[in-house]
Amino acid sequence: MDIAIIGPAHPLRGGLATYDERLAKAFQDMGHTACIYSYSLQYPSFLFPGKTQYTDDPSPKDITIHTVINSVNPLNWLSVGKKIKKAKHDLIVVRYWLPFMGPALGTILRQVKKNKHTQVLCIADNVIPHEKRPGDTAFTKYFLKTIDSFITMSKDVLKDLKNFTDKPAMFSAHPLYDNFEETIGKEEACKQLNIDTDTKYLLFFGFIRKYKGLDIMLEVMSDKRIQDAGIKLILAGEYYEDRKPYDELIEKNKLQDHVLQFTEFIPNSEVHYYFSAADVVVQPYKSATQSGITQVAYHFEKPMIVSNVGGLPEVVLDGKTGFVVQPDARSFVDAILRFYQTNSIPQMEQHLQTEKKKYSWDTFVNNLLSTAFPSK
Repeated sequence: MDIAIIGPAHPLRGGLATYDERLAKAFQDMGHTACIYSYSLQYPSFLFPGKTQYTDDPSPKDITIHTVINSVNPLNWLSVGKKIKKAKHDLIVVRYWLPFMGPALGTILRQVKKNKHTQVLCIADNVIPHEKRPGDTAFTKYFLKTIDSFITMSKDVLKDLKNFTDKPAMFSAHPLYDNFEETIGKEEACKQLNIDTDTKYLLFFGFIRKYKGLDIMLEVMSDKRIQDAGIKLILAGEYYEDRKPYDELIEKNKLQDHVLQFTEFIPNSEVHYYFSAADVVVQPYKSATQSGITQVAYHFEKPMIVSNVGGLPEVVLDGKTGFVVQPDARSFVDAILRFYQTNSIPQMEQHLQTEKKKYSWDTFVNNLLSTAFPSK
């Protein structure tokens, strides 16, 4: 089939772009043609919380990316919609993660549907966003009317979606982020990061936002039991909110030697250093849908300690591939100390290797296509 993805892609950076490019490759590997319609303007600068929206990484090979969508220009939405309508793709897969994109995507897809040929499937990362804003419900409803079918990557999002529409929808877990470099030895990874090689390391990875619970993690690192055990935290990711409250917590609790900060954007080519240096990945999230970080951890076969919220317990098997605990400091401290006890998770390596097989791109694409074309 001729398939198009509408969503972020190179030179935009971040997990959505990485995912869309990997999805295009998965379609191509199965014999379909695939291209991506990405954003010439994704967010106005005053709405973007990071330092830059763009990556210096080279463009992915063998993927056609059309950088054409301006998220705030209605005339652009009409012209792009007419262009995609004329292309008569068999299937469009559109990413929806933020109601702000609802007007642009809804208008583009209304033009596309006029060709009476193209099926439209939405990968709904979120239906109800983590951080609510005026207009969220209206923008989402406007967008959802243009969609024929849906894939969600957490059961919570599927439940949220059912409050808006009864169109065909399926849960299919977030596939692996398997496009990073392979794991290297802990000693070599620590040398690359210029940190001690004989220390126990936790890893908090990804963009830093309020719902991800970094404040909980800093409280964990203040616990005397954690400090006496010689455990340190690698904080790797760019702040997407005001960092001042976190800096004040670090200073107040004298955590400078216990929290190693790498708070610039981490390019894909360096991700494997952080996961290779870490013993366990921590996600003290206060709320969650699915998380791409869990799938990066599975790729590197790293155990996880996660909050019992959203879709996290769906993918982390308590006592097998990590621990699932309540989103509070004491629960995380107990789980971390338990993790470092000998044989705390029997056959952990085997469980990680077995579980990651469930999250193949072939499985995800087959579920996607069967949802979009149930009669085929």
